[in-house]
Amino acid sequence: MSRSLPLSGRVALVTGVSRRAGIGFSLVQRLLADGARVFATGWEPHDDEMPWGRDPAGRESALREFGASPDAFEYAHADMELPETPAALIDQTMARFGAVDIVVANHARSSHEGLADVTAAELDRCWAVNARASVMLAQALGARRPAGPGGRLILFTSGQHIGPMANEIAYAVSKGAIHQMTASLGDALIDQGITVNCINPGPVDTGYATGRAHATIAAMFPAGRWGRPDDVARLVAWLVGDEAAWITGQVHSMEGGFRRWARVDLDREPFAEKESK
Repeated sequence: MSRSLPLSGRVALVTGVSRRAGIGFSLVQRLLADGARVFATGWEPHDDEMPWGRDPAGRESALREFGASPDAFEYAHADMELPETPAALIDQTMARFGAVDIVVANHARSSHEGLADVTAAELDRCWAVNARASVMLAQALGARRPAGPGGRLILFTSGQHIGPMANEIAYAVSKGAIHQMTASLGDALIDQGITVNCINPGPVDTGYATGRAHATIAAMFPAGRWGRPDDVARLVAWLVGDEAAWITGQVHSMEGGFRRWARVDLDREPFAEKESK
């Protein structure tokens, strides 16, 4: 296997790819660059519900930026809230590329309701998309991929185990489930040659915060900047490669020293000057 193309011959399914500013786009770009063939999915109706909205350039225009060969890349809409979607995606990936070695479950349903306002319906939707779909992807990968080395499942949690997220109860609870399921899924799949790892990427600049809120978070990092999608993509690329074959059942926080309890005064230099730029 070429060191310049460490994922040559591998096939990856990446969920949650719908906005150029999102983590999913960087994941796909990195995996393609490392030689993998990629089946990507996204669900723009979720973006329509959120304050940031869907990618203004449109999905097809944005996807052309990958510049991937048709032999190496495919994209499909996929509603992860439907219980049949995870298995269907594994099947579609195998039908398109003949195999599936890597699953990166990057999709998520965001929610912005506190305890007083959260509804049973929103709790159920976040559970279905974030937690249930992750388990069902693991199940389908284990059932359909022939046993052997090189299988990888990457999950995403959201730092709720480090600090409270009281204004995002449904989201935090479902992401907490992903954090806790990682060790069990890792044990369930390791005999088939599939490792399972979970990433807490910390605050990543995907366009959901602007103005003073954006500057406040940036000031809470020692580097003075948010995490970037490509920071996450580098860790994913390593975890799905051969060098990480001995690591499974782990939750990896990559927050760049984020000081979530820091008191930030943006009116004090140098933060006031940074915000004005």
